[in-house]
Amino acid sequence: MAVFNKFNSFVEALAEGTHNLGSNTLKVMLTNSAPLSTNTIKANLTEITSGNGYTSGGHVLTVTSSSQVLGVYKLIVNNIVITASGGSIGPFRYAVVYNDTAASDELIGYFDYGSSLTLASGESFTIDFDATNGLISLT
Repeated sequence: MAVFNKFNSFVEALAEGTHNLGSNTLKVMLTNSAPLSTNTIKANLTEITSGNGYTSGGHVLTVTSSSQVLGVYKLIVNNIVITASGGSIGPFRYAVVYNDTAASDELIGYFDYGSSLTLASGESFTIDFDATNGLISLT
């Protein structure tokens, strides 16, 4: 499973109230360009071309739980399944999570899958968000 890497600006944006992780519209988009920890907004990245089952802007994340227990906050979201249909999707290497509600589409973090992937028509790819520890866990 790919490891989640946060963008540096996420910490400040969270502290200053840009993100309400439980109610804002969060999305995950695909890119084949390496994100930098210093990137701050979606426009800093080059998204893959839409079509064949991939929509420009990415997929909306469905929050199943946004809560804290004993001082540990966890944001749990459903997995995303992307299926190529009528042609290929990609190549992509990174799945980037961002806040679509925030004015500038502020970045949260990304997963690096280690190498570029291309889905042929009929193939699926699952972005597996940890259902136990959550997309984000804050202590």
